[in-house]
Amino acid sequence: MKKKIQYEESSGNVFADLGLSNPEELLSKTEVAIKIADIIKKKRLTQKKAAEILGIDQPKVSALLKGKLRSFSLERLFRFLNVLGTTVIVNFCEEKDDHKGHTVFGTSSSGGYISVPMAASNKR
Repeated sequence: MKKKIQYEESSGNVFADLGLSNPEELLSKTEVAIKIADIIKKKRLTQKKAAEILGIDQPKVSALLKGKLRSFSLERLFRFLNVLGTTVIVNFCEEKDDHKGHTVFGTSSSGGYISVPMAASNKR
C-alpha cells in the first residue's frame, strides 16, 4: 500500500506561505530583480559593466543577482529597469462591488503587454 504524501497547497506567494512580513513587497521585488537579471544576461553584461550602467558598485550587482534585495527599494529596482531600457508602467484600477484588489505585474514584447497576476491580494 502506498503512503499518502501530506502537502499544503501554495497561496501563490512563497513569502506569504513562509509567514514573512510584507510578502507582497518581497514577491514584487523578487519579480523585478529576476527581470533585471534576465536583461543583464540577455545583454551579456559583466557585473562590472552592469554596475557602471546602474550607477552602483559591483558588489551591489552581485547581491542583486543573488536575490539579496534588502538594500533595494522597489522604486530603485524600477529605475534600474529604466536605465537598462525597459519601460515600467504602474496602473491603478479601483475594484467595483467591494471586491478585494490585487497586484498585477506584466511584461511586454514588441509593444503588446501581458499582465501576470502575482497573488499579492489585499488580504488583511
